[in-house]
Amino acid sequence: MRIDSSAPRAPSRAAVTIAIALIFAVWAINFLVVKLGLRYLPPLAFASFRVVAAGIFMILIAPLCARLPLFSATGHEPRVTAHDLFVFGYLGLFGVAINQFCFTLGLRYTNVTHSAIIVGLGPIYTLTLAVLFRIEQLTWRKASGMAIAFAGVAVLASGAGMNHRSPTLLGDAIIMCGSLGFAMYVVLGKRVAANYNPVTMTTWNFIFGALVILPLALQQARAIGFPQNFLLIHWQAWLCIAYTALFSSTLAYLFYFWLLRYLEASQLAAFSYILPVSASALGIIFLGERASWLELLGALLALLGLYWIESSRR
Repeated sequence: MRIDSSAPRAPSRAAVTIAIALIFAVWAINFLVVKLGLRYLPPLAFASFRVVAAGIFMILIAPLCARLPLFSATGHEPRVTAHDLFVFGYLGLFGVAINQFCFTLGLRYTNVTHSAIIVGLGPIYTLTLAVLFRIEQLTWRKASGMAIAFAGVAVLASGAGMNHRSPTLLGDAIIMCGSLGFAMYVVLGKRVAANYNPVTMTTWNFIFGALVILPLALQQARAIGFPQNFLLIHWQAWLCIAYTALFSSTLAYLFYFWLLRYLEASQLAAFSYILPVSASALGIIFLGERASWLELLGALLALLGLYWIESSRR
């Protein structure tokens, strides 16, 4: 793993590894949490409530996070200008509004394995965009590693029965839109990562993302029957919204943007290949989704591709 030691207060390899493990563990569990929450709320309501709640949570926890030594001395804190607001706005649109809304909505129409496979393609989108934006160079090691991992995802997909006749094609397409949105967030965020404190950046991103989705959230609240019918919603639905908003959204994004200061965009995104493996395993264990030997082979290839990419950075 190659860490940019020229950045201020560069973390240790162990700290980076722990942060990556926590982020992707939270995101793997998130697949199951969203599927559970969608049993109690309509997909548009759950997706929009999640994004707006994440914005509220980020505003509430930002003062506390700003005092943590991990974030307090990373990036300068100039007065926010109109240009800064523009940057925060488009990052919030891609990374929060599009990514999180589409991911949550798409899971209503597909299963955990399918969605994890689509999200697992994210590193390829990220590397392609990073090269197009001239943020990174395309090396044979990156290309071959991505090819191996992509082959694993393809094998995993075939083992899961994903094809053009799949009844979950709509869900797969929506999930892919969200994955593309997150790839744009990672690449564009990498360009400005050194300019902003992670807490400042993440807070503004979630404020703008929440504002984009707020009209739909209000419409869904009115359709459900706010406030009287809200008391009838199962408590597990609110717990799922809280998990996705606080852990999968605000805290995970905060640490992700912090890592983006020290790692290449494609390097950090490559760890997304862990998601199809871990989320599919969780889906098999807790949701009763069936697995095949092809899926196991695909998982091994995906992990091998990730190892091949990362071993070149040592």
